[in-house]
Amino acid sequence: MTTSDLAVPDEYGSTLQALKDRVRRARQSAQRTVNTQLIELYWGIGRDVLARQEQDGWGSKVVARLASDLRSEFPDMTGFSPRNLQYMASFARQWPGKSIAPQPVAQLPWGHIRTILDKSLGPDARNWYAAAAVEYGWSRNVLMNMIMNKSMERTGTAPSNFTRSLPAPDSELAQQTAKDPYAFEFLGLSGEVAERDLEQALMDRIVDTLRELGPGFAFVGRQVHLEVEGDDFYIDLLFFHVEQLRYFVIELKTGKFQPEYAGKLNFYVALVDDKLRREAHNDTVGILICGSKNDHTVRYALGRSESPMAVSTYTYESLPAAEQRALPAADELTAAFDQIASESAE
Repeated sequence: MTTSDLAVPDEYGSTLQALKDRVRRARQSAQRTVNTQLIELYWGIGRDVLARQEQDGWGSKVVARLASDLRSEFPDMTGFSPRNLQYMASFARQWPGKSIAPQPVAQLPWGHIRTILDKSLGPDARNWYAAAAVEYGWSRNVLMNMIMNKSMERTGTAPSNFTRSLPAPDSELAQQTAKDPYAFEFLGLSGEVAERDLEQALMDRIVDTLRELGPGFAFVGRQVHLEVEGDDFYIDLLFFHVEQLRYFVIELKTGKFQPEYAGKLNFYVALVDDKLRREAHNDTVGILICGSKNDHTVRYALGRSESPMAVSTYTYESLPAAEQRALPAADELTAAFDQIASESAE
């Protein structure tokens, strides 16, 4: 008789699942602990190297000798290259202090930290991207894209009426979802496009669209049909934010913002509140994404609107067409990033 033939008690399945979950959590916790210890080690080495460079004038040849001696002593460790030691020194320079442990960056993998160090970021930006990468579990490629697209600078900048139409802290949370502009370069569009074409392109790249909108968004539908006593209305894009527990109505306009757009968006938000919102949900929010806007006009248009709304712009090309054609294709860039990630996971 084998163990697979054994009659098991009724509660065996649930007990086994609970134990599996416990083992997974323990393994994940151990991995995080090991990673944090490694980052603390790298930061400490970097602090010592930096001190020697500043006080005793250690140059690249001395650092290379140090790397060679460390590799000889610890052949099983792959992180002691001269370049990596320089990264460690830069790490200690950019995050000074008595300890790195309390900082969010200490919870990131070393490859993420090197990505941040490679960019010309100020202290606030470095801390913002590090904290966001930890909170939302960004991969290194996503982190790189967020930095390149200036996600921090765009987050929470769209004109809105949230502070008047939503209570705190809901107003602050909603404001953080409203970027200006939204970066839709991943669509590969150029020149003038129709609103339906822009909408279709966003749906064709829904994963990238959700990433650009930000963490917590789930796609509900496109051209969502709602009826009012025989009148048919269609919402361009409808999303649900799983953390804020609210619907987001997104309307697309390829031209310049016009005040009447706010009235239509206000109507759609009220409609979703009435037709789709449940008792456990928070107030629906509307975001109008248009080709361009006058912020003063936007503020007048939103001034008397009862529904929480924001108005933002979008970009989908950042280079002239000739220069865009000279760039490698998106799949080639992705393959290159993946290769870099596999080769430099030191």
